[in-house]
Amino acid sequence: MRDTNINRTVLSSLKKGMAAGFGLGCMLLAAVPSNAQNVKIKEGNPVIKDKFTADPAALVHDGTVYLYAGHDEAPNDFHFYRMNEWLVYSSTDMVNWKEHPVPLKPADFKWAKGDAWAAEVIEKDGKFYWYVTVTHDDTHPGKAIGVAVADSPTGPFKDARGSALITNDMTTEYTEISWDDIDPTVFIDDDGQAYLFWGNTQAYYAKLKDNMTELDGPIIPVKGLPNFTEAPYIHKRKGNYYLSYAYQFPEKIAYAMSKSIEGPWEFKGILNELAGNSNTNHQAIIDFKGKSYFIYHTGGIQPNGGSFRRSVAIDRLYYNKDGTMKRVVMTTEGIDPAK
Repeated sequence: MRDTNINRTVLSSLKKGMAAGFGLGCMLLAAVPSNAQNVKIKEGNPVIKDKFTADPAALVHDGTVYLYAGHDEAPNDFHFYRMNEWLVYSSTDMVNWKEHPVPLKPADFKWAKGDAWAAEVIEKDGKFYWYVTVTHDDTHPGKAIGVAVADSPTGPFKDARGSALITNDMTTEYTEISWDDIDPTVFIDDDGQAYLFWGNTQAYYAKLKDNMTELDGPIIPVKGLPNFTEAPYIHKRKGNYYLSYAYQFPEKIAYAMSKSIEGPWEFKGILNELAGNSNTNHQAIIDFKGKSYFIYHTGGIQPNGGSFRRSVAIDRLYYNKDGTMKRVVMTTEGIDPAK
């Protein structure tokens, strides 16, 4: 009987506690605004939602940001890259983007088979140079880098050489793969010297002549980049050079720093984590209207986004006092309009 009385007492206390908890829960629910279920999170990322866009590059020119991207066109049942053109958008606030007519396709390079892979545009002396990754025809099998030129950042662009700037057979002493000559990025230093960086599994760089369409010296492998996969990108700030790149696979973005564009490079760590639902990552870093921005892609458009249907996103980039970069926080909200 004693045990039974104890059980009854415990049960009675539990019932009272449950009743009290239920009452408290009702009070808490009553305190929640009735429109709470209608509160919506700002969804600024991805920045382009009507098309799949990948491998972003960005150019700041005359108070406008020009966003360049490859166009992912793979159907849902096709598990590789299908990219037949590059796209260009412009914005004066980095939130509202205007799409321009397609400025360039692999077919504009008569020596190329196809594949509008990662590319970058840079301005020099009023001309705009677009360095692109394509697949070369059978005369130089493998990936290759071409360069197109235009009088406007939105094109139309045309082949500036009539031949590839970099072909696979130019780098076979460093790696035997046929796809190491991809992901070109160009940086013009304060003295006017232009440098081309590129690579997959091995990073390379070479000087460019003033005409921006010819190499001005040997191809040099870059050292000091652990777990380098692809997507090198160079920028400079307060006397420091930054070389960010896709790290490991699936890809994060890591970076190294140097006091010289030619190195040596000191590895600094991860800058951006895995870009959700995408095996690859590809970055551009710009300053615009007094703020720094990190531009990248994810597989963020659902239900069909993924590694072969990617989307460009933008978030803020911040620096520490010693010049190192803080890890980028990827957000759904994206950025506020630049003012």
